[in-house]
Amino acid sequence: QVQLVESGGGLVQAGGSLRLSCAASISIFRIGAMGWYRQAPGKQRELVATITSGGTTNYADSVKGRFTISRDGATNTVYLQMNSLKPEDTSDYYCSVNYFSRTYWGKGTLVTVSS
Repeated sequence: QVQLVESGGGLVQAGGSLRLSCAASISIFRIGAMGWYRQAPGKQRELVATITSGGTTNYADSVKGRFTISRDGATNTVYLQMNSLKPEDTSDYYCSVNYFSRTYWGKGTLVTVSS
C-alpha cells in the first residue's frame, strides 16, 4: 500500500507561483509513474502532468510552458512547480500513482488563484 500526502496549496494572485509537493510512503523508484491531477467544483478530474521512472514528463496543453513536474528520489517526493497562475487553475490538486495494478490518491491540496 502507498500513502501520498500533498502540500503547498494556498491562495495566490493571478500571475503568481506555487510549488506543490507530494510525499510518498515508499521509494518512488519502485513506482513506474506519478502524476498530478486537478478537479474544480462541478468538473471532472483532469490530468495535469505525469513523470515516469525514467524521467519522461507529460503535460496537459493548458499548463504547458507554465507548470513543471519533477521528483526527488532522496525524499520520495514529487513536485509541481506552477508559474504564471491563472484563475482557471483554481482546483483541488491530487497526486496519484499506479503500483502493482492499483491506483492510489492523496487527499489533495487546494489551489485558489484570484484575479
